[in-house]
Amino acid sequence: MRSIRRQFLSLVLGVLVSAAAVLGLAGPAAAHDAAESTSPAQGAAVATPPAEVSVTFNNNPLGIGPSISVKDAAGTEWADGAVEIVDNVVSQKLRAGGPAGEYVVAWRVVSSDSHPIEGTFSFTATAASPGGAASDTPSGAASASPTAASTVPGMGSAQPGTTAEPAEPAGSGEPFQWSIVIFAVVAVGLLVALAVLARRRLSGNDREDTEG
Repeated sequence: MRSIRRQFLSLVLGVLVSAAAVLGLAGPAAAHDAAESTSPAQGAAVATPPAEVSVTFNNNPLGIGPSISVKDAAGTEWADGAVEIVDNVVSQKLRAGGPAGEYVVAWRVVSSDSHPIEGTFSFTATAASPGGAASDTPSGAASASPTAASTVPGMGSAQPGTTAEPAEPAGSGEPFQWSIVIFAVVAVGLLVALAVLARRRLSGNDREDTEG
Protein backbone atom coordinates (compact mmCIF):
# COMPACT_ATOMS: atom_id res chain seq x y z
CA MET A 1 0.00 0.00 0.00
CA ARG A 2 2.72 2.48 0.94
CA SER A 3 4.58 1.64 -2.27
CA ILE A 4 1.52 2.44 -4.43
CA ARG A 5 0.85 5.63 -2.51
CA ARG A 6 4.43 6.77 -2.94
CA GLN A 7 4.25 6.09 -6.67
CA PHE A 8 1.15 8.23 -7.08
CA LEU A 9 2.59 11.02 -4.97
CA SER A 10 5.80 10.93 -7.01
CA LEU A 11 3.80 11.06 -10.25
CA VAL A 12 1.77 14.10 -9.14
CA LEU A 13 4.89 15.88 -7.89
CA GLY A 14 6.69 15.18 -11.16
CA VAL A 15 3.82 16.59 -13.21
CA LEU A 16 3.71 19.72 -11.03
CA VAL A 17 7.44 20.33 -11.45
CA SER A 18 7.29 19.73 -15.21
CA ALA A 19 4.31 22.03 -15.67
CA ALA A 20 5.99 24.80 -13.66
CA ALA A 21 9.15 24.48 -15.75
CA VAL A 22 7.24 24.55 -19.06
CA LEU A 23 5.17 27.56 -17.99
CA GLY A 24 8.32 29.37 -16.89
CA LEU A 25 9.93 28.83 -20.27
CA ALA A 26 6.79 29.56 -22.29
CA GLY A 27 6.49 33.16 -21.04
CA PRO A 28 9.82 34.54 -22.31
CA ALA A 29 9.68 32.44 -25.48
CA ALA A 30 6.26 33.83 -26.46
CA ALA A 31 7.26 37.48 -25.99
CA HIS A 32 7.51 39.49 -29.19
CA ASP A 33 10.50 41.60 -30.18
CA ALA A 34 10.67 45.10 -28.74
CA ALA A 35 12.21 48.42 -29.75
CA GLU A 36 15.27 49.15 -27.61
CA SER A 37 16.21 52.60 -28.91
CA THR A 38 15.57 55.10 -31.68
CA SER A 39 17.52 57.70 -33.62
CA PRO A 40 16.80 60.50 -32.92
CA ALA A 41 15.92 59.52 -29.37
CA GLN A 42 12.35 59.91 -28.14
CA GLY A 43 11.71 63.58 -27.31
CA ALA A 44 15.17 64.67 -28.48
CA ALA A 45 15.91 68.14 -29.88
CA VAL A 46 18.16 68.11 -32.96
CA ALA A 47 19.69 71.04 -34.81
CA THR A 48 18.06 70.19 -38.16
CA PRO A 49 15.92 67.32 -39.47
CA PRO A 50 18.19 64.27 -39.84
CA ALA A 51 18.97 62.58 -43.14
CA GLU A 52 17.36 59.39 -41.78
CA VAL A 53 15.64 57.93 -38.73
CA SER A 54 16.08 54.45 -37.31
CA VAL A 55 14.75 52.00 -34.73
CA THR A 56 16.90 49.36 -33.02
CA PHE A 57 15.26 46.14 -31.81
CA ASN A 58 16.35 43.41 -29.40
CA ASN A 59 16.17 40.85 -32.25
CA ASN A 60 16.44 40.94 -36.02
CA PRO A 61 13.00 41.75 -37.52
CA LEU A 62 11.85 40.01 -40.69
CA GLY A 63 12.05 41.85 -44.00
CA ILE A 64 8.30 41.54 -44.62
CA GLY A 65 6.54 44.80 -45.43
CA PRO A 66 8.30 47.16 -42.99
CA SER A 67 7.11 50.75 -42.99
CA ILE A 68 8.25 54.00 -41.37
CA SER A 69 6.32 57.25 -41.68
CA VAL A 70 7.90 60.59 -40.74
CA LYS A 71 5.50 63.55 -40.61
CA ASP A 72 6.01 67.15 -39.53
CA ALA A 73 3.56 69.25 -37.51
CA ALA A 74 1.63 70.11 -40.70
CA GLY A 75 1.16 66.42 -41.54
CA THR A 76 3.56 66.43 -44.48
CA GLU A 77 5.28 63.11 -45.13
CA TRP A 78 9.11 63.30 -45.31
CA ALA A 79 10.03 59.61 -45.62
CA ASP A 80 11.83 58.97 -48.90
CA GLY A 81 12.49 55.61 -50.50
CA ALA A 82 12.38 52.08 -49.18
CA VAL A 83 12.83 51.04 -45.56
CA GLU A 84 16.22 49.46 -44.92
CA ILE A 85 16.87 46.58 -42.50
CA VAL A 86 20.43 45.83 -41.41
CA ASP A 87 20.57 43.19 -38.68
CA ASN A 88 18.38 44.54 -35.86
CA VAL A 89 18.30 48.16 -37.11
CA VAL A 90 15.45 49.42 -39.30
CA SER A 91 16.05 52.81 -40.93
CA GLN A 92 14.27 55.23 -43.24
CA LYS A 93 15.81 58.08 -45.26
CA LEU A 94 14.19 61.53 -45.24
CA ARG A 95 13.79 64.07 -48.05
CA ALA A 96 15.86 67.23 -47.80
CA GLY A 97 14.27 70.55 -46.99
CA GLY A 98 12.37 69.62 -43.84
CA PRO A 99 11.12 72.55 -41.74
CA ALA A 100 11.85 73.23 -38.10
CA GLY A 101 9.41 71.87 -35.57
CA GLU A 102 8.16 68.56 -34.22
CA TYR A 103 8.25 65.32 -36.21
CA VAL A 104 6.33 62.14 -35.42
CA VAL A 105 7.74 58.80 -36.56
CA ALA A 106 5.39 55.82 -36.84
CA TRP A 107 6.99 52.44 -37.52
CA ARG A 108 5.71 48.94 -38.21
CA VAL A 109 7.72 45.73 -38.70
CA VAL A 110 7.26 41.98 -38.45
CA SER A 111 9.18 40.64 -35.45
CA SER A 112 11.38 37.56 -35.57
CA ASP A 113 8.48 35.42 -34.28
CA SER A 114 6.43 36.48 -37.37
CA HIS A 115 4.07 38.78 -35.42
CA PRO A 116 3.66 42.42 -36.52
CA ILE A 117 4.61 45.08 -33.99
CA GLU A 118 4.37 48.86 -34.24
CA GLY A 119 5.07 52.02 -32.32
CA THR A 120 5.78 55.75 -32.50
CA PHE A 121 8.33 58.29 -31.29
CA SER A 122 8.86 62.00 -31.82
CA PHE A 123 11.67 64.55 -31.98
CA THR A 124 12.00 68.30 -32.60
CA ALA A 125 14.21 70.12 -35.11
CA THR A 126 15.23 73.58 -33.89
CA ALA A 127 15.99 74.78 -37.43
CA ALA A 128 15.04 73.80 -40.97
CA SER A 129 17.37 71.65 -43.01
CA PRO A 130 19.34 73.33 -45.84
CA GLY A 131 16.90 74.49 -48.49
CA GLY A 132 13.98 74.19 -46.09
CA ALA A 133 11.59 76.79 -44.78
CA ALA A 134 11.14 78.21 -41.31
CA SER A 135 8.72 76.48 -38.99
CA ASP A 136 6.09 79.20 -39.28
CA THR A 137 6.11 79.23 -43.12
CA PRO A 138 6.84 75.74 -44.48
CA SER A 139 6.97 76.86 -48.14
CA GLY A 140 9.68 74.34 -48.94
CA ALA A 141 7.47 71.57 -47.65
CA ALA A 142 4.50 72.91 -49.60
CA SER A 143 6.40 73.12 -52.88
CA ALA A 144 7.77 69.60 -52.60
CA SER A 145 5.53 66.71 -53.50
CA PRO A 146 4.97 64.59 -50.37
CA THR A 147 6.26 61.07 -50.75
CA ALA A 148 4.60 58.28 -48.83
CA ALA A 149 6.81 55.90 -46.88
CA SER A 150 7.47 52.76 -48.89
CA THR A 151 6.23 49.47 -47.56
CA VAL A 152 8.42 47.37 -49.84
CA PRO A 153 10.86 45.33 -47.74
CA GLY A 154 14.39 46.56 -48.26
CA MET A 155 17.46 44.56 -47.28
CA GLY A 156 19.91 47.43 -47.74
CA SER A 157 23.61 47.41 -47.02
CA ALA A 158 23.83 51.07 -46.07
CA GLN A 159 24.96 51.85 -42.59
CA PRO A 160 21.98 52.81 -40.38
CA GLY A 161 21.99 55.89 -38.19
CA THR A 162 23.33 56.05 -34.67
CA THR A 163 20.89 54.57 -32.19
CA ALA A 164 21.09 56.57 -28.97
CA GLU A 165 19.26 55.48 -25.86
CA PRO A 166 15.81 57.12 -25.82
CA ALA A 167 14.80 59.49 -23.04
CA GLU A 168 11.61 57.45 -22.82
CA PRO A 169 11.00 53.91 -24.11
CA ALA A 170 9.83 53.87 -27.71
CA GLY A 171 6.19 52.89 -27.82
CA SER A 172 5.33 49.51 -29.23
CA GLY A 173 2.02 47.67 -29.30
CA GLU A 174 1.87 43.91 -28.95
CA PRO A 175 -1.16 41.59 -29.04
CA PHE A 176 -2.18 39.82 -25.84
CA GLN A 177 -0.66 36.37 -25.43
CA TRP A 178 -3.78 34.19 -25.41
CA SER A 179 -1.64 31.12 -26.14
CA ILE A 180 -0.08 31.40 -22.66
CA VAL A 181 -3.50 31.62 -21.02
CA ILE A 182 -4.79 28.60 -22.95
CA PHE A 183 -1.68 26.61 -22.08
CA ALA A 184 -2.01 27.50 -18.40
CA VAL A 185 -5.69 26.44 -18.34
CA VAL A 186 -4.88 23.12 -19.99
CA ALA A 187 -1.99 22.51 -17.59
CA VAL A 188 -4.14 23.27 -14.54
CA GLY A 189 -6.91 21.02 -15.86
CA LEU A 190 -4.42 18.19 -16.33
CA LEU A 191 -3.08 18.59 -12.83
CA VAL A 192 -6.59 18.57 -11.34
CA ALA A 193 -7.50 15.43 -13.28
CA LEU A 194 -4.36 13.65 -12.10
CA ALA A 195 -5.02 14.68 -8.51
CA VAL A 196 -8.61 13.35 -8.67
CA LEU A 197 -7.48 10.06 -10.18
CA ALA A 198 -4.75 9.67 -7.58
CA ARG A 199 -7.20 10.36 -4.75
CA ARG A 200 -9.71 7.85 -6.11
CA ARG A 201 -7.01 5.22 -6.48
CA LEU A 202 -5.78 5.78 -2.93
CA SER A 203 -9.34 5.72 -1.56
CA GLY A 204 -10.03 2.45 -3.39
CA ASN A 205 -6.87 0.84 -2.01
CA ASP A 206 -7.72 2.02 1.53
CA ARG A 207 -11.23 0.53 1.19
CA GLU A 208 -9.77 -2.80 0.04
CA ASP A 209 -7.40 -2.86 3.02
CA THR A 210 -10.27 -2.11 5.43
CA GLU A 211 -12.48 -4.85 3.96
CA GLY A 212 -9.60 -7.29 4.00
